[in-house]
Amino acid sequence: MDVFLFALNAILPIILLIFLGYVLKRIGFLKKEFVEYGNKFVFMVCIPVLLYQNIYDIDSLASIDWPVIIYAILGILFIFFLGIILVKLTIPDDRQKGVILQCVFRSNYAIIGVSLATQLSGEQGKAIASLLSAFSIPVFNILAVISLAMFIKESGHKVSLKSTLKNIIKNPLIIGCLIGLMVLGIRSLIPLTDDGELVFSIKNNLPFLYTAIKQIATIASPLALIILGGDFTFSAVRGMLKQIIIGTSVRVVIVPALMIGGAVLLSEYTNMLNFDATVYPSLIALFGTPVAVSSAIMAEQMHNDGVLAGQLVIWTSLCSVFTIFIAVVILRSMGLL
Repeated sequence: MDVFLFALNAILPIILLIFLGYVLKRIGFLKKEFVEYGNKFVFMVCIPVLLYQNIYDIDSLASIDWPVIIYAILGILFIFFLGIILVKLTIPDDRQKGVILQCVFRSNYAIIGVSLATQLSGEQGKAIASLLSAFSIPVFNILAVISLAMFIKESGHKVSLKSTLKNIIKNPLIIGCLIGLMVLGIRSLIPLTDDGELVFSIKNNLPFLYTAIKQIATIASPLALIILGGDFTFSAVRGMLKQIIIGTSVRVVIVPALMIGGAVLLSEYTNMLNFDATVYPSLIALFGTPVAVSSAIMAEQMHNDGVLAGQLVIWTSLCSVFTIFIAVVILRSMGLL
């Protein structure tokens, strides 16, 4: 019962906010225009600020746990290349290949990751998850731009290397991470007082700015989840059931089984890694959460199948509630959470 309640309390807030958005749309409270602009606001403002805030709250670059970072990045790249093989073998429509590929490797870590890891293991889990976001989010977004560009040229849209690099550099999530890393780097150069405090910091010397940033970051996750529910349409499933099943099953079942199972195997049975109970929540959040909410916006903007991308966001979100719950129960019963 303790394991059951632990997993339930970690997952239910996510699904309840999505359900709230869906109900508000059904009763006519959330209009189409609000959902459309809300999506853009979350993608362009809230999530970049959230990523900046997460990185800013890291104590220092010296606290980086490199084995966790290396395992995560290599894992993302491994899944990315597996995804390329998968879509080439199973998806005939070029406009859908990049969408499925993005779904395979790109999780909703920016919105759900840190909050889920915090719920699972408290402040220690939050610290590791924040560190992981500084490295994984840029990799996710760079690969997302590449995946959405690499097949679409076959459908009549010429995508050059220059335009691909431009999309990467202009991505708001990457900008948020880069600014956070820049501030973190500058902070490491600032001298300390006799009491061990920084001579100057935004948090201590510009508290009004820090508070405003933190408040924007706070609304990112709940607002994104509510808007996600408001954007859901059951009727769009017709005609793309195969693609939804492939993308959803790989995203929420196969990927977490491979990557979380691999971490347990390498850490608990071979001693090649030394992960503890503060690391596994971040791995669940990184590899087990649904495809990123912003993936649908990016797919539409880059001439891919935006409708399919939106459906994958919804269905991976719904199904991941059960798969994350199962992962939490298994790891908790093994004493790893």
